[in-house]
Amino acid sequence: MAHCALEVADVFRSLGSAWHRSANLSLGQLKVMSAIEQCRSAALGGHVLRCEGCAAIEVAYNSCRNRHCPRCQASAARRWLEAREADLLPVEYYHVVFTLPAAISAIAYYNKAAIYGLLFDIAAETLRTIAADPKHLGAQIGATLVLHTWGSALTHHPHVHGIVPGGGLSPDRSRWVACRPGFFLPVRVLSRLFRRRFLEELEVTCRRGQLRFFGEYAGLNDVAAFARWLAPMRAS
Repeated sequence: MAHCALEVADVFRSLGSAWHRSANLSLGQLKVMSAIEQCRSAALGGHVLRCEGCAAIEVAYNSCRNRHCPRCQASAARRWLEAREADLLPVEYYHVVFTLPAAISAIAYYNKAAIYGLLFDIAAETLRTIAADPKHLGAQIGATLVLHTWGSALTHHPHVHGIVPGGGLSPDRSRWVACRPGFFLPVRVLSRLFRRRFLEELEVTCRRGQLRFFGEYAGLNDVAAFARWLAPMRAS
C-alpha cells in the first residue's frame, strides 16, 4: 500500500476550525492558515495539462505562494541551499545568532521594516567590526544572514542567523587570515557591541519619527519617554 504523507494543510483542514475557536490568533496568522489550506486546491483555480502522445489529462491546481507554506517553499528552499553551497569556501564555518530583547520584539511587530532593517544592519556591522579588530581576527569577513521572525514556540521572536566563514582577507587583501580552529569570535564581545549599537540606532530611528506605537505602547510616541524606556536595556 502506498504511504500517504500527512501535510500541514491536512491538519489545518481537519482541526483548524476548532483551533480558531480556542486560540487567540492574529489576522496575519489566520491569513497564513487559509492560504495553506487552499494551496493547490480548486479554491485557487488551476489549469489542465494534456499529453499530446496519449491524450491523458491532468488537472494542476495553483499554488498559494505564501512564504510560510511548506508546499510552496520547499523547492525554493532547496534551490536556495544549493546556490549557497556553491558559494562555500573550503574552510570551517560558524553559526552565530543575534536576538532582540523581549521588549523590542513586542514593538517590532508594528515596526517591521525599520526594526528588521536595523537588525540586519547592526548584526553585519558587529561581525565586521569585531573581526577587523587585530585583537581578535584582524580580517575583512563576509557572512550570510537570514531573518527568522518566529521562535520554536511559534511566538513572535525576531532574530538573525548568520553563517560565517572561519576567517577573512587581511586588510591589504593579500592573504587569508584564519581564525583559531574551533573558535571564531568571542560571543560576549559580539553581544555587548550588538546591543549597544542596536539601542543607539533604535533611538535615532525614533527621533527621526520612523517608529509608531499603539495600545499599551502608545506613550512611547514621545521621544523622551522612549529614551527612558530604553535606558534599563542599556544597563542590562
